[in-house]
Amino acid sequence: MIIVMKPGCSDAEIKSLTLRIEQMNLKAHIDIGEVRTVIGVVGDTRSVNIDYFSVWEGVERVARITKPYKLASREFISGHSSFPLDGVSVGGNEIVIIAGPCSVESRTQLLETAQAVREAGAHALRGGAFKPRTSPYAFQGLGEKGLELLAEARNVTGLPIVTEVMAPEDVPLVSKYADVLQIGARNMQNFPLLHAAGESQKTVLLKRGIAATIEELLMAAEYVLSHGNRRVMLCERGIRTFETSTRNTTDINAVPVLKELTHLPVILDPSHSTGNWQYVGAIAKAAVAAGADGVIVEVHPNPENALSDGAQSLKPERFSELVSQLRLIAQAVGRSVAVSAHAGQSV
Repeated sequence: MIIVMKPGCSDAEIKSLTLRIEQMNLKAHIDIGEVRTVIGVVGDTRSVNIDYFSVWEGVERVARITKPYKLASREFISGHSSFPLDGVSVGGNEIVIIAGPCSVESRTQLLETAQAVREAGAHALRGGAFKPRTSPYAFQGLGEKGLELLAEARNVTGLPIVTEVMAPEDVPLVSKYADVLQIGARNMQNFPLLHAAGESQKTVLLKRGIAATIEELLMAAEYVLSHGNRRVMLCERGIRTFETSTRNTTDINAVPVLKELTHLPVILDPSHSTGNWQYVGAIAKAAVAAGADGVIVEVHPNPENALSDGAQSLKPERFSELVSQLRLIAQAVGRSVAVSAHAGQSV
């Protein structure tokens, strides 16, 4: 249910209505817009008479949200949600680029990559300290040591950090180092983790599971949003199909579909969706053309020696070329690639 307040309604009217909602064992999520304030009422509202709230002071109209994902729906927020990430507006008119290695392997590897992607124009640094791998014998990441190296890379380059968290109990530790908590495809429906990420109030990058529907992705986002954490990015990273020519099948359809269904920013991961560096550029450009708000790309100075996902990682010079191409694609569709505040800085 959404309650649309009249333009110019008072804080007292909003507070009074919110208090009554909470007394009914429901949750009130307030979105203050430029013209109107909208209150999303979440919980079991089946027995609530819609006319009850219609007569309250300051209320313009009341309507039920038909989608199962209430707070992620455009019925709740009709425009595009945006929020700052180190001076860049995620979900705005500018395209955001996140780049870095799949795994943090060493100080030298990470700092070299971080400096390279910063110089090329990336807005944030990605890197895994905890790695969920298909094989228990594969490299699992450096853990907290990797987080410390990511923090050092941020200090050196100024780039905010995007890194994966795998378990609810790890959220406080990862939050201490990271600017953005990544929830990977394997954990998209790890509901305790989604709750913990929401409670942290950290920005969340939520990846779609390899066999998840779009609605399931939005319902997963709803867990984070239900804690009042509005800073959620949805990430399409390929789904599993019968096709074996690529690691996954890029659901490019998901970009315009999500932009139609939700107000949340949409990011595409061309590295995991293809599994092959030769296809990364084409899919990244397709993402921007399709309306994505950003891309997250794996970059490694020596992909042939990478401890994980070297085959899908771009070398720094190829990544720099891709950023230049993305600027042209963005311009062609009436957008732009944000200028990184840290590009060109000396270290």
